[in-house]
Amino acid sequence: MYMAKKQLTGAERDFLRRVSRSIFSNPFSDERVRADVELTGADPSLPYEKRLEKVIQTVSARIKNLIADNKGDVRDFTGQDRELLENAFMFNIYHRYYDSFDTLILKHIKTSDISCSISFAGEAIRLIIDRGFSRDEAHHYFSVLFQMRRAFHFIDRSILGRSPCMKEFRLNLWNNVFTRDIGLYARYLWNRMEDYSTLLLGETGAGKGLAATAIGRSGYIPFNGKKECFKESFTQAFVSLNLSQYPEQLIESELFGHRKGAFTGAVADHDGVFSRCSPHGAIFLDEIGDVSVPLQIKLLQVLQERLFTPVGSHEALRFSGRVIAATNKAVHKLRAEKIFRDDFYYRLCSDIITVPPLRQRIREDPAELDFLLKHTLERIIGSPSEDLEKKVRDIVKAQVPADYEWPGNVRELEQCIRRILLKHSYTVVDHSLTSIDIAENLAEKMREGSINMQGLLSGYCKILHDKYGTYEAIAKRTGLDRRTAKKYLEMWSRSE
Repeated sequence: MYMAKKQLTGAERDFLRRVSRSIFSNPFSDERVRADVELTGADPSLPYEKRLEKVIQTVSARIKNLIADNKGDVRDFTGQDRELLENAFMFNIYHRYYDSFDTLILKHIKTSDISCSISFAGEAIRLIIDRGFSRDEAHHYFSVLFQMRRAFHFIDRSILGRSPCMKEFRLNLWNNVFTRDIGLYARYLWNRMEDYSTLLLGETGAGKGLAATAIGRSGYIPFNGKKECFKESFTQAFVSLNLSQYPEQLIESELFGHRKGAFTGAVADHDGVFSRCSPHGAIFLDEIGDVSVPLQIKLLQVLQERLFTPVGSHEALRFSGRVIAATNKAVHKLRAEKIFRDDFYYRLCSDIITVPPLRQRIREDPAELDFLLKHTLERIIGSPSEDLEKKVRDIVKAQVPADYEWPGNVRELEQCIRRILLKHSYTVVDHSLTSIDIAENLAEKMREGSINMQGLLSGYCKILHDKYGTYEAIAKRTGLDRRTAKKYLEMWSRSE
């Protein structure tokens, strides 16, 4: 049994406090830059990679000195000294293996639902134990380190952009996973995040799905010491469902599952997304603003009680994952019109993150458009090409107005690049018709006998939506249910 009998010197304690400030600062924040500069004395204008390299070198050198001075075992210390040493040792181990973690991330993505064996796990675990941690602690912190690397990978590489609003966006995503205090998270909240639901707001095509994936693939997954792998792949831990894709009568089955014979066509048992989501995972409910009030009540019960019942069953099943929801609707308007229940909203809003529209990003930083053109083109063609990048950029700047709003956001930008690759042009055309235009067009087709009932209904739904602005108004005036009204409106959009 170890008896605490050692203390750090004042200089050692001061240095390790600076290390802790770097550790606990959000890696996407200006605070982290200041902490790294204070730790190393580096030039704050250094690129991130260069600055990180100096931080790693500085911390590694000081830890070697501590170990040489017989201060490499946290069990020899108590209180703040022990905490400071624990932080520094974990920081050092994290950066020692972050390239290996990156390789493991790519391997998991490639193998999809298989949790890969980890060749460096034994060595890393032994190194943590050598610093005085128990084996259980070593497994836990190894899991946290991999979680941190995954979160950084998906936020840094998936959420692109240099504008101030995108920097803030990445910072918010990191805090959503680890809170503002990763030390607090690692000690107390790593297995309590199921109660922290997230609501993503933003326009169509802005990147809500990418944000949800970054959060959903960054959850804590325990390490299995016997098999030297994580208990499951992070790819398996994330499940998504677009709620607008299903008619009202089928959506409960997709959410909660059903038992054989529950309704006509239920020829076998079916697991819904709540069943398929693991205890270590997250479920993404896209287009949450489109669900009916009765369904909101059922989802609210799941969020509050963590229990759900498949259609046609009396067996209550437990849901232990985290919920991420998204909508492109104005939630305050939906709530004011009683379309979105207040109690459901308050159960979803542990954290609310707004995805910035592309026009805001370009307005804050005009170079954002060039940056996105470069990275999106590289992803589309599979490799960088300065010549092709210049051609695409020149066509965009020649044919797209400088004040263009990009209503389809980054999704439209991606299709813009594809169209340029196909046709060497991208002409911005306003295809929208006024309600009068639509009515006259429908009347003409009726006189000609050249329109079917679906076309007629879809056009009428478009006219009603332009006038009243909600699916409920369309449903009320057509006698359709809300989801069918939405289907006909989307049918019109596809026909334009």
